[in-house]
Amino acid sequence: MKEPLDELVSAWISGDVDESDQEELRSLARRAHSDETALTQLKDRFSHRLQFGTAGLRGVMAAGPNAMNRAVVIQATHGLVTYLQAHIDQPKIVIGNDARHHSRQFALDTAGVITAAGGEAILLDDPVPTPLLSFSVRHLEADAGVMVTASHNPAADNGFKVYLGGRMVDDHARGVQIVSPHDAGIAECIDAAPHANLIPRAEGWACAGGELRDTYLQAISQGQRPPAPIRIVYTAMHGVGADIALAAFQRAGFDSVTSVQSQLHPDPEFPTVAFPNPEEPGALDQAIALAQREEADIVIAHDPDADRCAVALEDPRLGWRILHGDELGAVLGEDLATSGCTGVFANSVVSSRQLEVIAIEHGNEYVQTLTGFKWMGRVEDLGFAYEEAIGYCVRPDLVRDKDGITTGVMVARLASRLKAQGSSIMGLLDDLARRHGLYLSSQLSVRFDDQPQIPLTMDKLRISPLRELASSPVELVADLQQGWKGLPPTDGILMKTRRDDQVIVRPSGTEPKVKCYLEVIEPVSPEAGFEELSLVRTRAAERLTTIKEDLSAALFA
Repeated sequence: MKEPLDELVSAWISGDVDESDQEELRSLARRAHSDETALTQLKDRFSHRLQFGTAGLRGVMAAGPNAMNRAVVIQATHGLVTYLQAHIDQPKIVIGNDARHHSRQFALDTAGVITAAGGEAILLDDPVPTPLLSFSVRHLEADAGVMVTASHNPAADNGFKVYLGGRMVDDHARGVQIVSPHDAGIAECIDAAPHANLIPRAEGWACAGGELRDTYLQAISQGQRPPAPIRIVYTAMHGVGADIALAAFQRAGFDSVTSVQSQLHPDPEFPTVAFPNPEEPGALDQAIALAQREEADIVIAHDPDADRCAVALEDPRLGWRILHGDELGAVLGEDLATSGCTGVFANSVVSSRQLEVIAIEHGNEYVQTLTGFKWMGRVEDLGFAYEEAIGYCVRPDLVRDKDGITTGVMVARLASRLKAQGSSIMGLLDDLARRHGLYLSSQLSVRFDDQPQIPLTMDKLRISPLRELASSPVELVADLQQGWKGLPPTDGILMKTRRDDQVIVRPSGTEPKVKCYLEVIEPVSPEAGFEELSLVRTRAAERLTTIKEDLSAALFA
């Protein structure tokens, strides 16, 4: 093992604040002298600092600068407070945490650093969903918020997500995740932070929770009672959403809610799922099986920090299935537009083009943004925003971020109203297809163990773009790094065929993946019946499959 690495490890250990992390590094360093695997791990831990960006910090929990641990969190908090204090006096910062391993300790360290630095720290009750943190930043008029969570990442991960508000941003952007130049400014301050054991921490922070929770619940649950009873199956995916979600359903008048008991309570190991993400294959198997036994109308699922919401329904063509994020986005957009929402509708460049059609039909302005609610949340006069990865902002006056809790209540209300009218959410999707054509979306993603393969894959596509997809010539190739229709530059490639099918390829912002977002549009006659719509859906699904095969052969062979 090279001497400079020994010095880096020794310096970090001496500056750490956690004895177990210190011992982990000592053990790894001892083994690294004779174990090549241990040496590789140690080099990775000290190859660079865990990068702070627009998603804050997110990574595996381990000792060392390139991982999530107490020392990294303390330095990150010091950097955040230093940056805020360069702009405002005595910043007020709200802190929340989910139920992952070490989340509460990270939150306590965050509150301690803020307090010692002269800021006003408000620590929320343990644990809370992410939407409540974003709500709290707005409601308490805080200058910033920190949410300790890794959302739907694997159990080994954790994160440090930063929101700005109060005196730091314009009114319409309060409670939205950070963007440039704030992310770069905070990162510079983190890089300049001293060792964690030299950063003071103090007690004396304020606590909040019960009153905020009740205010939030009252706001999202008020309104007319359900016109028709529905049976709901709910799963919290081992996360922190159950208490507040079940209370919200009850307050909104939904009395028949059955929970998946094996996934109801917080469990940082997420024992029943490979990945705690409702989009992952198999994640909702238990919920759907329970819905079949209970003869339920709908399954509503949250990811572990409850900022995302998934819905499963019985499709008369296919049986029980999970709605694609774009399908749920379309029906929510239609519901809000017909209910009188006059604000701007927005979704990201990787989401379905159908929302723009819906907005125009109802006289709403439409805006397309870059990927992420850090962009959609900043749209002025926002009425509704969504992203295909099951993230929905349905009450931007309350939460300028993904809000799975409020979305779940809104979906339940929509299902109840449609049932009272003799229809269903699947029926509404068919009605939208008759009016606009059938928009069908899917995704292809490939995980890379070798991180450098991701930019190489993107370069390969830029140098040799595909000429054809599903036997239709590719007539447009746009490098999103050059900007696109007024959007800022971002790493991605857009391809559109003569048939108007569209593919966008981009690296994931939170995982070591390359993601491909696919959408096909099939014409539908306004009088199409069930059989015709079934045939159209089959054709569209087959074409999506062919496009996936073409992409896989070209990019990932």
